[in-house]
Amino acid sequence: MWHEELPPGTSWTSVWSAYILCGECSGIRPVRGVCPACGSPEYSTEPRMIQLGDGRRVPVHAAFMGAEGRYEDYVYLRMMEREWKRPITEGEDLIFPDPARRPSGKASLVLLFWTYFETRIERLLRGGLREVPPSLAEDTLQRYSSIGSRLDRLYRVLFETSYLADLTELGYEDIWQHLARVQERRNAFAHGEPGAIDDALVAAVVNNLKREHEAWVAVFNRRACRPAARRSGSSA
Repeated sequence: MWHEELPPGTSWTSVWSAYILCGECSGIRPVRGVCPACGSPEYSTEPRMIQLGDGRRVPVHAAFMGAEGRYEDYVYLRMMEREWKRPITEGEDLIFPDPARRPSGKASLVLLFWTYFETRIERLLRGGLREVPPSLAEDTLQRYSSIGSRLDRLYRVLFETSYLADLTELGYEDIWQHLARVQERRNAFAHGEPGAIDDALVAAVVNNLKREHEAWVAVFNRRACRPAARRSGSSA
């Protein structure tokens, strides 16, 4: 799995460490290379010398805004990592009397992932609503409050396509299939079928975590950053 290749002591929050926000379009770009959203050139990471009032010249190292939406992005990732790594006790393993319907001892990891996914979909949609009045944006999100309606109807209203179509065009159709399976199992779990979240699903969520994250970044850059013409002020 991808996390097994991380340097010692590196947490799962490292999925954000290679990204920064683009100062030109608010897209999500790597520290190195051009912005994939607007094509702006690579940022220099060399320190700059500035002169203080007393005449001294001191180096100021380059600093960039992280691409995460909020601190909670790290919290969700750390919680999933902790859940994956913690040992399962004997008492937990025997929590369900019917072995054939027993949920995974790490089922909560899937629930954490889906909650984290929903917060990122809301961030993407808010980017698509950036040009409308805040009150209208909030009302729209409240009207389409479920993840199903947001991925289907609201996504089509805002972008005239579907999340599936975007993922497929960007080379991530497998991630859509994975997300559909997780959503189906998560819904079954919530409606009285705890065994729907089994060990295989937990492993699939962990195995696909980094690639799903990369897929979301690619869609975000397509749909939620500021258009170039509006950045330059050449049109209203």
